[in-house]
Amino acid sequence: MATRRSLLALVVSELLVSGAAQWWRGLQVQQVGRELAQLARPGDITMMSSTACVFCNRARQFMTVQQVPFTECFIETDARCAQRYQALGARGTPTLLVRGQLQLGFSASALRDWLRALPARPGA
Repeated sequence: MATRRSLLALVVSELLVSGAAQWWRGLQVQQVGRELAQLARPGDITMMSSTACVFCNRARQFMTVQQVPFTECFIETDARCAQRYQALGARGTPTLLVRGQLQLGFSASALRDWLRALPARPGA
């Protein structure tokens, strides 16, 4: 009986720690999203996507929910987007242009860091 209680206490402890970690991660993601929304201006972020790209869907959803201004084009359906993608030598999607600088893949914290480091575009 004592072993069963110990095991139950261990399981409950693990669930509490796991839940707290997920809660904390959620707060951090929201904070990064708020910072991105404050730093980004229309025209700062262009995302070149693929219609079949799960990571593109996640990036789009994140930036939309967090109200981060961005533009998006799809390499399969937009010839101009495909040409730009190829000219940049991009190797996967999503590919982002952040104030003119290439970023392969989506990381909210990396995007925030780019926006902090790169000067704002003239007229923005």
